[in-house]
Amino acid sequence: MIVKIVIATHKAFTPPSGESFIPLHVGAAGKPSIGFATDDTGENISSRNPNYCELTGLYWAWKNLSDVDAIGLCHYRRFFKVSFEAIESLLSRTDCVLPRKRNYFIETTYSQYAHAHHAADLDLTREIIAERHPDCLEAFDATMKSTKGHRFNMLVMKRPLLDRYCAWLFDILFELEKRLDISAYSANDRRVFGFVGERLLDVWIRANDIPYAELPVLHTESQHWPTKIIRFLKRKFLPRRK
Repeated sequence: MIVKIVIATHKAFTPPSGESFIPLHVGAAGKPSIGFATDDTGENISSRNPNYCELTGLYWAWKNLSDVDAIGLCHYRRFFKVSFEAIESLLSRTDCVLPRKRNYFIETTYSQYAHAHHAADLDLTREIIAERHPDCLEAFDATMKSTKGHRFNMLVMKRPLLDRYCAWLFDILFELEKRLDISAYSANDRRVFGFVGERLLDVWIRANDIPYAELPVLHTESQHWPTKIIRFLKRKFLPRRK
């Protein structure tokens, strides 16, 4: 089985060894080289990286990696906490590998997003799903009510499954991009299509009843958990500044 795992990055780092890993400079359009493959070759959306985050890397892999059996996406500072051989072994038993779910306990997927960003992003996404993919609407609502979810846009999928997922995902996100006015958004909130994409993965998995395996995630940089927890609580209990 030929598996390629794209490692999305915007800066130089020391990637794991092996031909199965592809360090990919995302948002590379118009930027100096950092010595890796770039997401501005072939069919790509590299210039939209400020709004799509690592999903420009997923799009590039979907459109440009041929003759592979499975494609994965991780980050320069977030990896699956197992060996490549372990991932390969899992793919002999399942078509999909995801990061272990994050549990927000006192927040749902919807409320956590609304407190951190703009609820309108998800509300408009729901409208688009109702119009274009009504069979997924029940799964969308259930996902929004859940306190748990797969995050980071990390995944490994066999090629046929990835083709189906990406066709669905980018159909929704491109339509959202047409309809959503982000002109007054902060630089962080303009990453909206990457953030919404994180939440849509579970919608698609749920709607299609896709079996999957979960793996823990290794963070190679400090998580600053006390700061993150304080920010999380402030977003929930204090009014959001406009």
